[in-house]
Amino acid sequence: MLQYAMTNGQPIVRTRMAPSPTGELHIGSLRTLLYSYAFAKKNHGQFIIRIEDTDQKRLVSGAQDRILKDIKDCGLSWDEGPDIGGSYGPYVQTERLALYQKYIQELLDKKLAYYCFCTSGDLETMRATQRAAKQIPKYDRRCLKLSADQIQTNLQNKVPYVIRLKVPDNEVISFTDAVRGEIKINTTDIDDQVLVKSNGIPTYHFAVVVDDHLMKISHIFRGDEWISSTPKQIILYRYFNWEVPQFAHLTVLLDPTHQGKMSKRFGSVFVRQFLDNGYLPEALLNFLMLLGWNPGTDQEIFTLTDFIEQFSLDHLHKKQPIFDIKKLDYLNGLYLRQKSDAELFPLFKKYLPKASDETIKTLVPILKSRIAKLSDLPIQTNFLFEDIDYSHELLLQRQTPSVLAKEMLTQARQLLEKIPEYNFPALQTGLMDLIKQNGWNIGQFFMVFRVAICGVTQTPPIVDCLPILSRKSTIRKIDLAISKLSA
Repeated sequence: MLQYAMTNGQPIVRTRMAPSPTGELHIGSLRTLLYSYAFAKKNHGQFIIRIEDTDQKRLVSGAQDRILKDIKDCGLSWDEGPDIGGSYGPYVQTERLALYQKYIQELLDKKLAYYCFCTSGDLETMRATQRAAKQIPKYDRRCLKLSADQIQTNLQNKVPYVIRLKVPDNEVISFTDAVRGEIKINTTDIDDQVLVKSNGIPTYHFAVVVDDHLMKISHIFRGDEWISSTPKQIILYRYFNWEVPQFAHLTVLLDPTHQGKMSKRFGSVFVRQFLDNGYLPEALLNFLMLLGWNPGTDQEIFTLTDFIEQFSLDHLHKKQPIFDIKKLDYLNGLYLRQKSDAELFPLFKKYLPKASDETIKTLVPILKSRIAKLSDLPIQTNFLFEDIDYSHELLLQRQTPSVLAKEMLTQARQLLEKIPEYNFPALQTGLMDLIKQNGWNIGQFFMVFRVAICGVTQTPPIVDCLPILSRKSTIRKIDLAISKLSA
């Protein structure tokens, strides 16, 4: 029985992303979603969102809505899903329980699944014995030997149970993965997977197969940690006489600072963290496009439309990519610089709530080429809105003697107090003339001056910022610096 939707005798490409609302949307999941989305659109198919909420114990309140919002905020959409419906709904697994009951009963009737009444204590003892014997821990099938009468008695007595898959003995399950090629696994190494838990809710392995078949999913993109689970699912497809979809198991994203995959112990891993940190959605997507795929050329900048046009399964990588945050910063900075000042205004306003509209309009052209992400803005401009405490040693940049630093700031104060026009051209000319008259080192002067005004050594162009800061505030900051040098 073909599972694919058909039009004019040809199968329609249908892909899906099925996040679990047990937490926030991981950046790796967004990469998987992006590839699945692009493949569907490249082939004029449909992309579906399905919520897999069978793990009821780990559900996080509000996570489903936040996941959907994160996807939308990244500029992606779906053709069918829990919020918009579709021809193959419902699109939330716990709303599909009656469907699963029908198919689990079919497996029971065919003796391809069986009731298991073992307790958690029984299972732990079983595993301990197997480990001691240096065997692979897996269910020993003791409940498979129960008679029909014993099963019926247990059911009548309401003995808790799960339903397990009867895995065929000593059979090689093979499939061709779009990324890794042919993969073979012997069923000897496969456990009799639980299909329905004691609370009556199906496990992921059962529900995902039923859902993907009924929703006519043709291609499945997911992380390579699911490779070992694929044979169990293929067995189910065969038991139901359903066509197996094409699998593409994608590489995991490696942490740039520590060995192994990305971990929240070492930095941001959730999509919302990156968005809140001031990364533009289009830059984030562009970065993710290149983590596991390339076009076969040197091109690095892709719009979503470009990516869809060029996306191909043939160019998926087998090598695990490193999540290079410096590369993300570079791309984000590039996208920021490509935006007009008018486009950047509302973005700057969000990250600079203390700044007036006029201040933001002045800051945008000054800072747009000097930040990697929007969250850099408060750090870069903090000195404009409050005084920053620092030690007097910080003023002695580039081995400037304390006496010289004090003299530089004293004369600069006198200049700023008397200069008729307090604008960039007048301030730049006045300060450069002052440096020349005294024979000071330009770099040395501006480092001392910058610390006096900003309290840090890395800032936007300091003279550009003086009109924003105002004459009064600038002089107050210089006075504070002079007092530190006089103490």
